[in-house]
Amino acid sequence: MNEQPLNTPKSPSDLFFSFAGLSIKAFGGIIVFAEQMVVERKRWLSRKEFLEDWAVAQTMPGAPVMNLSIMIGSRHFGVMGALAGLTGILLLPLILILLLVCAFAYFGEDPRIVGALQGMGAVSAGLLISTGVKLIKPLKVNPLGKTICAILGLSCFGLIALAHYPLATVLICLGPLACILAYFKFASSVPRESA
Repeated sequence: MNEQPLNTPKSPSDLFFSFAGLSIKAFGGIIVFAEQMVVERKRWLSRKEFLEDWAVAQTMPGAPVMNLSIMIGSRHFGVMGALAGLTGILLLPLILILLLVCAFAYFGEDPRIVGALQGMGAVSAGLLISTGVKLIKPLKVNPLGKTICAILGLSCFGLIALAHYPLATVLICLGPLACILAYFKFASSVPRESA
């Protein structure tokens, strides 16, 4: 199946408004909406490119979506694009947080508010699972193969969700292991020159 060609952002203001809309829609669970906006709606990246950029964005300091907005912005418009994407991600949530803090100080004990927040948590979990399922397809061409990817993914889940290890500890342990495995996989696939 042939995919349509990818688009590029029209201008820094396109980046700003796209990421500003994303930041408001995706308050608290952004990967789901980031993938929808960047891959499905705007078509700025393919699913494979999104996974690669998201992986890099997670390894950099700061929130991954901020790093992604900087990467996409700078790729197309340099410093101005990076600033436009970053400002779009940060500005509206900052204003919203300030308003919510004021409102929560007044209404935080109301049982309806507590119930609504618990319901939003369940919806966020469902959206995250559905995005995870959509992002499994590009793993079929991952150089490590499906089995090793599954083992690493389940190990990560088990260590964080079941054993309650901190995310940083798990990444420090499993990240280098995955890099070493990928290195040896690539090294074994490179043809050797005869002496």
